[in-house]
Amino acid sequence: MLTTIFVSFVVLLQLMCVIIVAAYLLTRLSFFSSVLDGHPAIKIQAFLILFFGALSVYGTVGGVELAGVTINVRDLGPMVGGLVGGPVVGVGSGLIGALYRATLGGFTLIPCVIATILAGLLGGFIWILNKRRFVPVYMAVIFAILMESLHMLLVLAIPRPFSTALQIVESVSLPMILANAAGVFIFALIIKNLENERRMRAERDTLVREMEHKDTELAIAGEIQQSFLPETIPQVEGFDVAGRSVMAKEVGGDFFDVIPFEVVSLDAGRMGILIADVSGKGIPAALFMALSRIIVRVNATWHNNNPDIVIHDANNLIAADSKAGMFVTLFYGVLDHNNSSIKYVNAGHNPPMVYHSADDTISELEATGIAMGAMEDADYVSKICPLKSGDVMVLYTDGITEGINEKEEMYGELRLKNIIRSSAKLSAKDILECILDDVNKFCGNSPQYDDITLMVICVK
Repeated sequence: MLTTIFVSFVVLLQLMCVIIVAAYLLTRLSFFSSVLDGHPAIKIQAFLILFFGALSVYGTVGGVELAGVTINVRDLGPMVGGLVGGPVVGVGSGLIGALYRATLGGFTLIPCVIATILAGLLGGFIWILNKRRFVPVYMAVIFAILMESLHMLLVLAIPRPFSTALQIVESVSLPMILANAAGVFIFALIIKNLENERRMRAERDTLVREMEHKDTELAIAGEIQQSFLPETIPQVEGFDVAGRSVMAKEVGGDFFDVIPFEVVSLDAGRMGILIADVSGKGIPAALFMALSRIIVRVNATWHNNNPDIVIHDANNLIAADSKAGMFVTLFYGVLDHNNSSIKYVNAGHNPPMVYHSADDTISELEATGIAMGAMEDADYVSKICPLKSGDVMVLYTDGITEGINEKEEMYGELRLKNIIRSSAKLSAKDILECILDDVNKFCGNSPQYDDITLMVICVK
């Protein structure tokens, strides 16, 4: 007897596998997403009724004869139809399966017809109770077990004589319960896998949209930041000035500026120059850069011939606002054509290099104070560097000297000095291009890790 039951169960599994393949193909149809969303259109519901009804009929046709009755998975189609598409789909497909079963007659006709319709109806009610969604896998399996158990109870309750009904139930209950439960289990896994795919796809699409949105915001922020930098550099008598910033990312913390004092004080022979590097990267550095630039620029217009006072007052304002521990290294100087000099403060910045054409030497303008934002009431000292015709001053951030090539070698100050010497006879713009080209050639295909800002001043 056990052997017969086992063989019957194996045959039912084979039958159920065909049904599962068909169900899998169904889930891959384009309209099935609306089914999973719980709002299938009427024509889709009609298609589902025919589909699961056909599966119910196939579950009967492919059944196995045992003890004068057919062991089948007829209820599988209506059960899944109800769980997927609701009571309309469940009852509709159940009616198709039940009508076909009614044409076959037999001892268990009435309970089988009732059970097939109930399978779709109860599956549909469960779908409604679960807010028009397919239930979790374990609930679907429990429903299948209980539904087939109800089917067996109907067989015991309706046909007579009872002894015959009992014999049938003893023979077919276990394989039918197991086969239908296994079928629902596999179908539920297919559905849940499809739902997971949809969720992951939705999350991916959301992430892509967010990234595109952030990229757009960064691009806008980059454009705004670029607008802070001088598009054209006003020239002051006796000097040729050029500058450029190349950000490692969309936004950065480097900046340079020129302050034509003729706008404020009608002094056409003097101009403020500024280069700075904010600690950190990205948006925070860019915001800190904007704050620092505005504060220094405003203070420069108030104290245009006193760089030490400019930077002292600006430092106090920046330090008071620097709650994230950020700071900025900065070089600020005032070019003066009348005295042919630059009066400057170096707040912890890379020392600018001054090429002296008279003896082909290079000196550096060392720091005269600490980085801005590090400490309030810090002392800053102004110094004066005399300049002669043919001299070249190069102001830069560490993105130049710390550029790394594929061998992990740094560009360094020596290479910078050599390119300054070799190009010193050119215009400020051409010298700037020579330096940037030399850095790019040295770094090769290595990525740019830091912002690059460069200013070149040639003394006429």
